[in-house]
Amino acid sequence: MAAPKKSVAPAGQATSNGATPSSPPDFTRDQEMHALRDMLLIRRFEEKAGQLYGMGAIGGFCHLYIGQEAIVVGMQMALKDGDQVITGYRDHGHMLACGMDANGVMAELTGRKGGYSKGKGGSMHMFSREKNFYGGHGIVGAQVSLGTGLAFANRYRGNDLVSLAYFGDGASNQGQVYESFNMAELWKLPVIYIIENNRYAMGTSVTRSSAQTDFSKRGVSFNIPGEQVDGMDVRAVKAAGDRAVAWCRAGKGPFILEMQTYRYRGHSMSDPAKYRTREEVDKVRHDQDPIEQVRNRLLAAGVTEQDLKAIDAEVRDIVNASADFAQQDPEPDASELYTDVYR
Repeated sequence: MAAPKKSVAPAGQATSNGATPSSPPDFTRDQEMHALRDMLLIRRFEEKAGQLYGMGAIGGFCHLYIGQEAIVVGMQMALKDGDQVITGYRDHGHMLACGMDANGVMAELTGRKGGYSKGKGGSMHMFSREKNFYGGHGIVGAQVSLGTGLAFANRYRGNDLVSLAYFGDGASNQGQVYESFNMAELWKLPVIYIIENNRYAMGTSVTRSSAQTDFSKRGVSFNIPGEQVDGMDVRAVKAAGDRAVAWCRAGKGPFILEMQTYRYRGHSMSDPAKYRTREEVDKVRHDQDPIEQVRNRLLAAGVTEQDLKAIDAEVRDIVNASADFAQQDPEPDASELYTDVYR
């Protein structure tokens, strides 16, 4: 029996269809700055959301994306206008990466009428047709079938758009995921299945819950190629995204990307994360943090610490303004209980 994986793997591993991707190409300075700003925005936003949750300003469930920022930022850099994104309930980072306004996202978290779902959806249920972001879904794995449906619509319309369906290592064991795989390959649908493997399905290690822990191989029986990616390196993510997007746009059908990543916080705000050690979390933060990797490369390229602090200050201003807006925006009128519902 193969030994269980102990650490996030580097980029360049063999894919399930036999190819071996090269090391990720270097970013230009502009790409590095763009990636840094977008990842910092997600990190600072999620930190603020955690603070507001602790103050009681956010209720219900709240799943933070801290540690996984390179995935959505890198993948967005590989897309073009019109491509669609759908994900599960760890979704705030996806929204911000898609260009959704921080005020609207934070207002939805606090249940205010200025939120993207008018204050009625909360953390797990936000959408933006303008940004081609289709949620935010609370049912584990449900978004995979919906993302496959988006790809079917693209093929039906004859365009060259690609659908990205994000889900986690835990959702990978859901039956509807494999029904979607089968349909997508049968009809050669342009969908990229992105498995965000953060190693713990809620509180259970993948080595205890999954017979096949190489998630890039989950499509082998359907003839869907897959690739393991260092999800902590935004360059590796973008390079893998470019390959997968090109595959889909060429009409070759679906592609699976296993993003090997790590969440620093618990599964949700109510999770004390006692199933792993503080030393494990600290080691990943120290060795592989996606934001620090970019910062270090920029410093080595001659960008000053002052310049980097200015970016962080700009991001903090945006996040603080979103928190102020969300706490001052009025709650929905009681009449909203009867709107936007099926009868």
